[in-house]
Amino acid sequence: MSLIKSCGFVRALLKNKDLKSLIEKDIKLIDKKLDEYLIGSNPKELWQAMRYTALLEGKRLRPILALESTRICGADHLEKVIPSACAIEMIHAYSLIHDDLPSMDNDDFRRGKPSNHKAFGEAVAVLAGDALNSYVYQMIIEHTPKTLKPEVLLNVINIISKASGPNGIVGGQVADILAEGKDFDENTYNYICEYKTAGLFEVAMKIGAVITEASKEKFEALSNYGKLIGIAFQIADDILDITSTQKVIGKTPGKDLQSGKATYPIVFGVEKSIKRVNALCKEAIGSIKSKNIDSALLLKIAEEIITKVSNNDS
Repeated sequence: MSLIKSCGFVRALLKNKDLKSLIEKDIKLIDKKLDEYLIGSNPKELWQAMRYTALLEGKRLRPILALESTRICGADHLEKVIPSACAIEMIHAYSLIHDDLPSMDNDDFRRGKPSNHKAFGEAVAVLAGDALNSYVYQMIIEHTPKTLKPEVLLNVINIISKASGPNGIVGGQVADILAEGKDFDENTYNYICEYKTAGLFEVAMKIGAVITEASKEKFEALSNYGKLIGIAFQIADDILDITSTQKVIGKTPGKDLQSGKATYPIVFGVEKSIKRVNALCKEAIGSIKSKNIDSALLLKIAEEIITKVSNNDS
């Protein structure tokens, strides 16, 4: 039985024909705001490099989760979360730029296009990533409506900064690099998944709850969903590195094995990895279902992750 069919409390929501259009509208909104926020004059090539990766066509899952979390907790606060949602996408873009560098994962392609360092050169790519990672805080402060309480805004900035620094993406990336070619330690892999990938999913869910000043119970349920779905997303990505093609995943497949990375599917096999993805997604859904949080979108994201790894040609 699918995740969605097993959750009767949202079946009616899933009949809503506007679900797909809602996602499309969110993507258009995020892209529009990213375009507005990433306008700078000099150095011209730096801003071009920043925009190149941040505006690459994608599903915008992380900022969309931030919008959805806000809708769940209080839709009237949506304008207050948009700058922070875009900040999460910019941080994700910076991490992709650095992840593709020759000194890291060394990939020439990202989302079907040349990686940033292939388009602009390694030096500019490094600096474009640095610029995105620091510019987000200026952007959040300047564009968040003044009606948001300063202490709430400070909390949002604190949450985002933790997820992008040594206790987040950077720490996860370092652990990933240091683990290459070494004996697999499941705890290390879990750490990498949690900090390198899941952190931004978790933050996306957190900031909606923080900005709306939601209850502690709702905050924890949404945070847990983000963390679990983020780990599932990373394992799914590792599975697709083995089973899929460059056309589908938009980057070079087989890189993990070539680099000596001890990912979950490489060590435990694809079948066991798919089972773990299923379990994580079900647990993520359980975390919101237990608090009576109705979100067809959150259910659909979990089901799509499962579908993607279950169909090798997806």
